Amino acid sequence: METQARQDAVIEIGSTGIRLLVADITASGDWAVVDRAERALALGRDVFTAGVITRESLIQCLTILNRYREILAGWGIPDERVSVVGTSAIREAKNRDIFLDRVAVKTGFRVHVVDGIEENRLMYLLVEHALSTAPDWSFETNSIIMDVGGGSTEIMLLKEGRMVAAHSFRMGTVIIERQIKAMMGSEHDMRRFLHEYMRTTAENLNNELRMSEIQQLVAIGSDARLVARSIGTQVTELLAVISRDAFVSFTEQVSRYSVEEIVQRFRLGYSDAESLVPGLLGYTYLLEMTAAETVLVPFLSIREGLIISRLSGADNQVNEAFYLQVIASAVNLGRKYHMDDEHSRYVTRIALKLFDSLKSELSLNRHARLLLETAAILHDVGFFIRPGDHHLHGQYIVANSDIFGLTREDIHIVANLVRYHRGENPSPAHSEYASLPRTDRTMVLKLSALLRVADALDRGHSQHIQDFDVELTRDTLFLRARGTHHITLERLALDEKAGLFEDVFGYKLVVV
Repeated sequence: METQARQDAVIEIGSTGIRLLVADITASGDWAVVDRAERALALGRDVFTAGVITRESLIQCLTILNRYREILAGWGIPDERVSVVGTSAIREAKNRDIFLDRVAVKTGFRVHVVDGIEENRLMYLLVEHALSTAPDWSFETNSIIMDVGGGSTEIMLLKEGRMVAAHSFRMGTVIIERQIKAMMGSEHDMRRFLHEYMRTTAENLNNELRMSEIQQLVAIGSDARLVARSIGTQVTELLAVISRDAFVSFTEQVSRYSVEEIVQRFRLGYSDAESLVPGLLGYTYLLEMTAAETVLVPFLSIREGLIISRLSGADNQVNEAFYLQVIASAVNLGRKYHMDDEHSRYVTRIALKLFDSLKSELSLNRHARLLLETAAILHDVGFFIRPGDHHLHGQYIVANSDIFGLTREDIHIVANLVRYHRGENPSPAHSEYASLPRTDRTMVLKLSALLRVADALDRGHSQHIQDFDVELTRDTLFLRARGTHHITLERLALDEKAGLFEDVFGYKLVVV
């Protein structure tokens, strides 16, 4: 964390508008919002109707961003302290690359397009921050965190504070509103469509955490904050509480208003007013499928989440707590595919011991260790499809799954590690490996070498070698087994799987 007071800024290019936040950061790392700005821009209407951002919307976007640059200049905030992010509308635009290039050339802003799982990470951080200000409320109960956005709906499930699953669904208020208009549907059609979608979503989530066991809903997003400001009980400056019945009743009341009435009553822009009812119905329908009697609403957005993320970068305690949630998500994914828990835990422990013992040889950071831990947990999930070539099936499962806290780039690395825990060595002929950046390919080589060794030491899935000491000489790495001398099977397995380790690190590997 930096030691001097300063200002940081975040610009979010969303489906319905472009929003600016400026925060004062103290020398101790505390922060407070000191300026906000918001301009309507219907990128979602373009993308979710025609698939592209129109020329008119591009010009309007450039005008808004250059206006924001003037505001930032007034605050004296340099570009390195400004984060510019794009969400689902930009993510799905067919002309996304052209749009991002025009923004960079005409405004100087480099836009980072966040994927759904990264949005989940930011959601978790902002909810955790809001709950930290309210001692009577926490994650230590079964919870669902939900954000109905313009182009996507983000959902996380927590069981007694531990992450069970994180999902990003391509269904948001702008998409719903566009689809209903395209079909010339009525409000009844919209309600039926939303209810069926949420029912199907709940049935799928039920496989990961029973909806009947969920005790609280944490609702994120501008629609939920509008309800909180209207009828919520403010617990702290950052958190409001609404009863289940009150939330449902408010939604029903608002759904009887025309768009014009919503604009007048709540002082919303027309685009936001159009999406309000679909958003509230989305929360309400899922809420009614749970046992939650309480809705918690943080007065924070993805923009504050980015500030929190930046400030927590050097906070080891915060990071370790976050990493535990990543691992909890990976474990639940593995159990979904009936992994061998004992073998998975053993291979994970051995892989991490090798990583920690060889830090100077690896030259990799804590995040790389997290990716190795995730891959070790999931390395055998492909058995669910078929034991033969299970490394290939496992790669497919991981690459097409959501793991809380990992970006899509992280998941591609983990998927490659799962593939290369056995079978062929990483090769430029393999497209999923070749498409990684050079530094990531190097990481995959090093970590998959460790994972192969860890897996070989439990060839019989019996956890025969309880522990070992690591001794590194000039040209040999000795693994000295403790508590047993019957390691013939493990030696045979290492003969098969140690080749990559020896090629990558240049040490002969011997288990004694």
